[in-house]
Amino acid sequence: MRKAEETRERILIAAEECFAQNGYDATGVAEICKRAGVSKGAFFHHFPTKQAVFLELLNRWLARLEQQLEEMLLGASNVPEALLKMVETTRQVFEVARGKFPIFLEFLNRAIRDPKIWQATITPYRRYRAFFAKIIEEGIAEGTLRPVDPEMAANAMLSLAIGLVLQATIDPNGADWSQVVRHSVRVFLEGTVGDYQSGNPGH
Repeated sequence: MRKAEETRERILIAAEECFAQNGYDATGVAEICKRAGVSKGAFFHHFPTKQAVFLELLNRWLARLEQQLEEMLLGASNVPEALLKMVETTRQVFEVARGKFPIFLEFLNRAIRDPKIWQATITPYRRYRAFFAKIIEEGIAEGTLRPVDPEMAANAMLSLAIGLVLQATIDPNGADWSQVVRHSVRVFLEGTVGDYQSGNPGH
């Protein structure tokens, strides 16, 4: 069982490297097998198609992001504090994203042309949007956020997050991206929390 898991992991690592270097279309199963050091039989034992490997990589990446979001909410006493906790861990997100830009572009490129990959991409995106909308609704209900449109605010937050991740992966040394995120979130909070000051909302 352990050997099978190790083989599967080697295939995924090799596939990610191949997709990032050559693109999805130019990468064949034979190339993935050669880089992973496995036979085609071993490959097809774990994955029925090249697309299945691609989707597994996408799902893993999205699952890590979702897990981080959930962990960031733990222990927060109110919504602004929860958002600030998320900011404190952005360095981890950028470390995960660092060097992943080519494969990230491949995900987007394939999603445009492949309905199955599009569905795998848009479903968690919509879940994240609902996640942030719910957080904003909770902030409004607890009185720490102004009464704004939760869906619009969630879209703005996602746009900010995606844009910053893209900038950080394209130009990792162009700025202290964790500091940029902290400043951006504070600007957002100052616009949605009436008496927000220095991370001390509601006082």
